[in-house]
Amino acid sequence: MTSNRRTFAIISHPDAGKTTLTEKLLLQGGAIHLAGEVKARGQARRARSDWMKIEQQRGISVTSSVMTFEKDGITFNLLDTPGHEDFSEDTYRTLTAVDSAVMVIDVAKGIESQTKKLFEVCRLRNVPIITFVNKVDREGRSLFEILDEVADALALDVSPQSAPLGMGGLFTGVLDFADDTVAKPEGDSREYRGKREPLGDLPDDLAEEIELVREGYPEFDLEAYRNGDLTPVFFGSALKNFGVEELIDAIAKWAPPPRPQPAGEEQISPERDEVTGFIFKVQANMDPNHRDRIAFMRQVSGTFKRGMKLTPSGFGKPIAIHSPILFFAQDRELADTAEAGDIIGIPNHGTLRVGDTLSETNKVRFTGLPNFAPEILRRVALVDPTKTKQLRKALDDLSEEGVIQVFYPEIGAQWIVGVVGQLQLEVLISRLDAEYKVAANLEASPFATARWIKGAQKDLDEFEKYNRATLAKDRDGDLVFMAKSPWDVGYQQEKHPELVFSATKER
Repeated sequence: MTSNRRTFAIISHPDAGKTTLTEKLLLQGGAIHLAGEVKARGQARRARSDWMKIEQQRGISVTSSVMTFEKDGITFNLLDTPGHEDFSEDTYRTLTAVDSAVMVIDVAKGIESQTKKLFEVCRLRNVPIITFVNKVDREGRSLFEILDEVADALALDVSPQSAPLGMGGLFTGVLDFADDTVAKPEGDSREYRGKREPLGDLPDDLAEEIELVREGYPEFDLEAYRNGDLTPVFFGSALKNFGVEELIDAIAKWAPPPRPQPAGEEQISPERDEVTGFIFKVQANMDPNHRDRIAFMRQVSGTFKRGMKLTPSGFGKPIAIHSPILFFAQDRELADTAEAGDIIGIPNHGTLRVGDTLSETNKVRFTGLPNFAPEILRRVALVDPTKTKQLRKALDDLSEEGVIQVFYPEIGAQWIVGVVGQLQLEVLISRLDAEYKVAANLEASPFATARWIKGAQKDLDEFEKYNRATLAKDRDGDLVFMAKSPWDVGYQQEKHPELVFSATKER
């Protein structure tokens, strides 16, 4: 039965409180028992979903983690995405695997650039969004300012579902519009511990503000929300537990169950009997004691059973999946069955790659998983030249995961890595050292960006004949034009109108 699945992501700008909200949702779902709960090893207080070494050092989420939990008969699959502004490609791809998203906004800062960027990706796929305005127990912008900014910046109708009564030092609770009760702060910590009171008399100015908020914005409309045209807005404080319960209830009640997924001209329905899914992420070395590689599959249809044989589109031979994994961040448990909407981890040795479709009949190909043209290109220089083989293996692994892209120049021996954001380079160097024991430095590359080239074979051959010094192959063997500047791209496009210079490549 697919209707009890809710597969969603949390998106936000760094520091909006996404990690805290993730942890509180898991607490609500009974998946953890103590906020800030960590492995006994080490004293670092960090969220369960942040596990890579660089994440612990910098206190940010770098990889997308999957957490599955149940509450009131609903199975929630929460995909925690990196919020760091420099780390976007993994985030973008994760958003292809969800049916809805929760957008977290800091009440003092409003919509920030990263939030807007992630929202655009949701819009491309009509992913419906619930907005959570966080940190209302602190000083922030007025309700109208926040609501109007969401409406204007994202071109969405907004439908407030709650409102803070005062902010900062004047904060006295959060009013739930559904039943006119107020969640009250308690104790020295001023957090919500379950105490609710009916709405009493309010000071005139606050009463007027609340009335205007209720009357001045559209009522919630399920169809408009699911079409991606309206966002319900909840106000709260993840740290102090305000609004978390209401948010999880809204996801259960309103967020769509598994949606059909695009496969070329066809839409594959979750009701289809055949088991189908696609790989949106590959993560190596989740367990440093074992060189493991887990492919994350978003199941699109059918009922999966452990031991079943599925055929990956990139491999062609059926593989038996004996140890499928359900995730709770770094903890795992074997999955005997999984339904449409679930995210399962498939251990493999490099067979599965980002963008692969898995199916029983090998007749389906899911589309729409993008690679983005890198905005930063660097040459990789080994500290110890005898480790070329290990470096090649590491770069292959990491490009398979989608952490980096690797380009092999037609002329010249030094490989070039491309990333969307600066932080990916730090992740690359950190992981080369920690996981592969390869010390390397990054050097400037003569190129500023890259474009995939498509066209008739004779036109490609002609272009290649005169431009070999600026051409490379990616890890799939596709031809890539390495440009010294954006002007260079425009010039070549004008000169060769018969060719397409593409900034994205669908897997």
